[in-house]
Amino acid sequence: MKKCAHCSKPATVHITDIRNGEVHVLHLCETHAQQYLSGTLPAPSSDAPADLAAQLQEADDDDLAEHAQLVCPSCGITYQEFRNEGRLGCAHDYQAFESELIPLIENIHGETQHVGKCPKRAPDASRKQFELIQLRSELRSAVEDEDYETAAKLRDMIGELEGRDGADDE
Repeated sequence: MKKCAHCSKPATVHITDIRNGEVHVLHLCETHAQQYLSGTLPAPSSDAPADLAAQLQEADDDDLAEHAQLVCPSCGITYQEFRNEGRLGCAHDYQAFESELIPLIENIHGETQHVGKCPKRAPDASRKQFELIQLRSELRSAVEDEDYETAAKLRDMIGELEGRDGADDE
């Protein structure tokens, strides 16, 4: 992941600026991008103009070389095959390609944890786990919103549910 040209934060905005026929690529964090676009932040100076096509090709080559080495030990699928086909080979691929899949999943879904509905036919243990995840998420939101009364109720509900889990295991 690229770093911001002005600080050490990850770059989330990539700007291709053409000045006097020369291509300049800027990688900026959200804060510096807003400042740059509003005109309050000057562009980073660079003596050599950036060759956009060469930079993109170099980045693609680096990614391909890095990903070509990633192989699932269980099914043998490579990360490159996954990217080309759009399907994983087995359940173990999630661990084998974890560092590449996490940003991809976050980008697509905005979350890495399931936050949707739970199937009615799911086993009781799965339902309890899903309910705990949901309650903890609500608890985090309540604390962020400084709604401590709701947070206390949610905390108690989580404790009861965890207590039930412990009682089921005995």
